[in-house]
Amino acid sequence: MRLAPYAADPERSRGRRHAEPAPHHRSEYQRDRDRIIHSSAFRRLEYKTQVFVNHEGDLFRTRLTHSLEVAQIARSVARTLALNEDLAEAISLAHDLGHTPFGHAGQDALHACMRAHGGFEHNAQSLRVVDELEDKYAQFRGLNLTFETREGILKHASARRARELGDVGERFLKRRQPGLEAQLANVADEIAYNNHDIDDGLRAGLLSIAQLRAVPLFARHHDEVLATYPKLSPKQERHETIRRIIGTLVADLCETSQRNLDRARPKSIDDVRAEKEPLITYSARIREESLSLKRFLLEHLYRHHRVHRMMTKAQRVVTELFDALLADVRLLPPEWQAALGGSRDELHRARVVADYIAGMTDRYAIDEHERLFDPRRLR
Repeated sequence: MRLAPYAADPERSRGRRHAEPAPHHRSEYQRDRDRIIHSSAFRRLEYKTQVFVNHEGDLFRTRLTHSLEVAQIARSVARTLALNEDLAEAISLAHDLGHTPFGHAGQDALHACMRAHGGFEHNAQSLRVVDELEDKYAQFRGLNLTFETREGILKHASARRARELGDVGERFLKRRQPGLEAQLANVADEIAYNNHDIDDGLRAGLLSIAQLRAVPLFARHHDEVLATYPKLSPKQERHETIRRIIGTLVADLCETSQRNLDRARPKSIDDVRAEKEPLITYSARIREESLSLKRFLLEHLYRHHRVHRMMTKAQRVVTELFDALLADVRLLPPEWQAALGGSRDELHRARVVADYIAGMTDRYAIDEHERLFDPRRLR
């Protein structure tokens, strides 16, 4: 498919941190995608969760299934808008590589632990994973991804952090936009997690159809389903409603974004970056309905007492792991002790401990906590 002039062109990429020969039989962004899929961090996403802790059931979404759903949405929209599908997919697959165990509860706990050491943010950690922590290539550390993929992974950054990040941090200092594929992956992430959290919340019994009908976006599509198919099973009713919501969001995103592009008439990716606002957006009506859904999920799902109880326990696991490992780094596995290099610098020690914990799956974090704190566990 021919790319639009404002799409990211792999032949005009701003390149990699370490120069490499051009790939054979695939583009630079396809190479990025393949390296991400074959990374250790990507495989671990299978056992990192969104809202529910991994052992609560094998039917709930994980970070891996979420990333695949984001990539599918991003590819579909990219094709419609003549953007680079491979780049949109690569960014989507990599965006959660730095997420902690136990979802946002784990991130909040690790951020609190790291507050005196620069804090912790999973988005910046995803970039750290692909730039530094993946360690399998002979010529460089990390995955050595293209600038455009790395730019898309980093959604936001403080001025202090941006200055530390060099090329990918520059746009935050100059208040510029990322490429369209990065903008797209960001919105696809939102579409995916809002709608699969509805699905998981209903199946877990934490949400009800009656509650969700207070959300205009849900009620409108639920009415359509009931009018068309009055005798569906609860499972079919749920699925038919959610798929229509996703369809509406994606269609509006495509149509509104195309109007934005027709109005702005960018002639290159540099023109896109010079825009004051993103060009990949919803219409005003759909944006408000999407925000209404997010507010509902925050109040009724993410703050549900059952979720809160589990998240409180998860935060305790992360906090106690961090405190114990920072106090005595000899508790770290040998390869992580080696990463310290004998350093006594408190910031470096804290960052290595945070890297170790952030890379854990839910099950491994619970197991490691037991190994450190349960006298009956000898190994």
